[in-house]
Amino acid sequence: MPIGYVTIGALDTAAAGKFYDALFAPLGAERKFADGGWLGYGEVGAPGEGFAASHTAICCPPHDGKPARAGNGIMVAYAAKSPEAVKAAHAAGLANGGTDEGAPGFRPPEAKSGFYGAYLRDPTGNKLCIFCAV
Repeated sequence: MPIGYVTIGALDTAAAGKFYDALFAPLGAERKFADGGWLGYGEVGAPGEGFAASHTAICCPPHDGKPARAGNGIMVAYAAKSPEAVKAAHAAGLANGGTDEGAPGFRPPEAKSGFYGAYLRDPTGNKLCIFCAV
């Protein structure tokens, strides 16, 4: 079953926007809207505008009004087209408020093909993976 979109809690949507704008660009995604503390992202060139656009991720404060916090054991993984895109997204995320959770490389590290990924946390502490198959 395909995932429709992922909602990511944000403590500071301005910081989240800076991070996700940079992180998603090498993956072929862009900000589709920013409205009332909500940020929506989708593929470059995907149809629709604002809330009607095709989304892959939405960043916003939690609906219950409590502070956003990273879920222990929850991670969102975004597919990239190449190891170069994995490296670019990881570097962009780190340069825009993210923290490193695992440098780009093969997993397991001794492998020379298969899964190539990088791990980082966004400014709120949500864990992300950027990966590709090689």
